[in-house]
Amino acid sequence: MSDIIDFIPIATTIFSFFFLREIVSHYNENKTSYLLWWSIGVLTFGLGTLAESIHAIFGWYEINLRLWYIVGALLGGFPLAQGSVFLLMRKSFARITATIIVSLIILASIFVLLTPVVLPEGFDYRLTGSVFEWKWVRYFSPFINLYAFIFLVGGALYSARKYYGLNDKQAHFKGNILIAIGALLPGIGGTFTRMGYVEVLFITELIGLVLIYAGYRTIKIKNREVRLVNAIVDN
Repeated sequence: MSDIIDFIPIATTIFSFFFLREIVSHYNENKTSYLLWWSIGVLTFGLGTLAESIHAIFGWYEINLRLWYIVGALLGGFPLAQGSVFLLMRKSFARITATIIVSLIILASIFVLLTPVVLPEGFDYRLTGSVFEWKWVRYFSPFINLYAFIFLVGGALYSARKYYGLNDKQAHFKGNILIAIGALLPGIGGTFTRMGYVEVLFITELIGLVLIYAGYRTIKIKNREVRLVNAIVDN
C-alpha cells in the first residue's frame, strides 16, 4: 500500500499542469496581479509534486531533496496566498508583504542549497528536511507557511462569509469553502511530514489541489455566466 501511495504525486503533477494551463489562460484574458500569483502558485505546487514523482520513480537524490524542500516547504502555498492578498487587500500592503516574504524565501533557499546533508544510520531515504545538518534552516518554513495559511485559508473563509446568505452569490460561497478546505489539507500533510509521515502529504496534496480547482472553477463559471447575462441585457 505504501508503494502505491509513493506514486500519487505523479497524478498530482499531471493534474497541477492541467490546472496551470487553464489558470494561465485566465490570466492572459484579464492580466490581474492575483491571477499571476495564483498561476505561480499552481506552478510551484506542480514542481513540488514533480520532485516527489522523481523520487518515486528514480529514488533518493540529494539535489532533488533540496529542490523539493525549496518549492514545497518554503514556497508551499505562499504564491497562492499572495494572490489572495492582491485580491483582497490594499495593493501597497500586497507589494510590501510580497517583497518581505520573497526575500525571506530567497535567503532560506540559499541556506538549503548550502547546508551539508547528513544521513543517519538506518536512513529510509524518504523526503525529509531532517537530514539537513543546519537544523535551523527548517525554522524558516513555519513562519512562511503560517503567513500562507492566514491569507489563503483565511482569505477564502473571509470571502465565503461575505457571500453567505446571498442568493445570487451561492456559487462564490461554495467555491471559497472548497478553496479553504483544499488549502488547509496540504498544511496538515506538511505537519505529518515533519513527524516523519510524508505519505500523508502525498494524499492531502492531491485532494487539496482538486478541491482548490473545484472551487476556482465554480467561481469562474458563475462569473462568466453573470458577464454573459449582463452583455445580453446591455445589447
